[in-house]
Amino acid sequence: MKLFKKAKDGGPESMVTGWWLVEAKRLLSVALLKFADGSRDAYHSHAFASLNWVIKGRVMEHMLDGRVIEHGPSLLPVLTRRDTFHKVVSEGTTWVFTIRGPWAATWQEWVRGQWPVTLTHGRKEV
Repeated sequence: MKLFKKAKDGGPESMVTGWWLVEAKRLLSVALLKFADGSRDAYHSHAFASLNWVIKGRVMEHMLDGRVIEHGPSLLPVLTRRDTFHKVVSEGTTWVFTIRGPWAATWQEWVRGQWPVTLTHGRKEV
């Protein structure tokens, strides 16, 4: 379990910085996320389900089927399921409060022109 940690969320190439109040991957994680403008070019699923509140800014959630869902500040959370396969693009700087559930062992990532990869803890390929 980790308390009060700052790190990239999504690996070293990520454009998202997180400040974790608590990270206990077997139970839950609570963090404040800062999305920089834009996105890296990778679609991904998740090792966890999460509830997310956009506090300030705006993100566009790009789905593999071509849909784009816009999220701005709201009292209603955005639910992200483990099987949500998307890419999130921030329009300017966006702040998001997130509560994440327990982690599964794996998730997937896909960059156009490459085969999807399955990742596990530490972003190691399975």
